[in-house]
Amino acid sequence: MRLTEARHRDRDRPLLVSRWHETADRHLPPLRRSLLITWISFGVTFGTVRVITHGIRGGWLPWGNISAAGEHLHHYNFGIATLAGVGLIAVRGDERAVGHPAVAAAYGCGTALICDEFALLLDLQDVYWAKQGRISVDVSLGVLSVLGAYLTAKPFWHEIGRVTRHHIVAAAARHGATA
Repeated sequence: MRLTEARHRDRDRPLLVSRWHETADRHLPPLRRSLLITWISFGVTFGTVRVITHGIRGGWLPWGNISAAGEHLHHYNFGIATLAGVGLIAVRGDERAVGHPAVAAAYGCGTALICDEFALLLDLQDVYWAKQGRISVDVSLGVLSVLGAYLTAKPFWHEIGRVTRHHIVAAAARHGATA
């Protein structure tokens, strides 16, 4: 991008937003940016779906469940369709599409829609409002916490993996030398 175009673009943005963009450009390489978008969209979708389902059940939202030919469509169906679309983009291998923030957001949304109804998929019974439906919430919070721990200390985990691989290879070499 030419300098004059960049200055014009920056002039059109509020100062704080420009600083956020600069900070993101400096500290979030494409992979980390995609991961951040994925897990933010996961959390927002999961929370939104919980509010909507409670609103439908409680009658305080003006709409109801989605149905097709008289059959209730669970939101995991939309999650599976979304992940199938993301998978198609990944299989095609178009780097610009694969790395696009919308793909990361779609992946997080689709995963949240499936995780929220994990108990239904596990038992093949509609237990969303039953006590055993709580497993969906537990699984989703577990996914968020494990991935949060990974993303927070990603360089540490990669170094642990490197050290472990080195140790295994060295042990195998020593074992092979004695055999």
